[in-house]
Amino acid sequence: MKSRDIAIVGILLAVGAIIRYMSLLIPGPIVSNLVIAFYSLAIILIVPTFREALGIGFVAGIICALLSHSIFPPANLISEPLGAVVCLGTYLALRERFAFAPAVTTLFATMASGFAFILIALLAVAPTVLGKFGTIGAFLAVTVPIVLITATVNAVVAQALEVPASRALSRGIRQAAPSRGAGTADDS
Repeated sequence: MKSRDIAIVGILLAVGAIIRYMSLLIPGPIVSNLVIAFYSLAIILIVPTFREALGIGFVAGIICALLSHSIFPPANLISEPLGAVVCLGTYLALRERFAFAPAVTTLFATMASGFAFILIALLAVAPTVLGKFGTIGAFLAVTVPIVLITATVNAVVAQALEVPASRALSRGIRQAAPSRGAGTADDS
């Protein structure tokens, strides 16, 4: 991965982390996760390799696990890499097909991450889930809508930011590239 790509990923993950930190003010077993929107946007902008996407997801998982008050924060270490890989695969399949590929990509990535998180949390801390919610059905009734709403919000955010972010990146690349013949005698 180029240093420019690393910077893009770092900046977008930092923005996601700040928003995630602010979301800690909202109590609940699972909170909205806009980190997914920002790592999805990073993946859409730089189109990394599979291993790089997995790495982006793992870093996002660490951020989410550290900045969490959810029922089982370590689940993020699995759910976010899964979301990043789904993001990459979906985007590669859709990017040439239609203009809303970033939205659909982010929607699928968020649902993959969110539902994986729910499943892992259920398997890892079922007694806690049953103690807090009474039944698994009650837990799902609370968490599934959160995932679906978050997926929709993330899709809108990624779609809205993709075009301006792409333009800013391409403008930065044009400005960074030296012009032809600059400083030569032929320019007179």
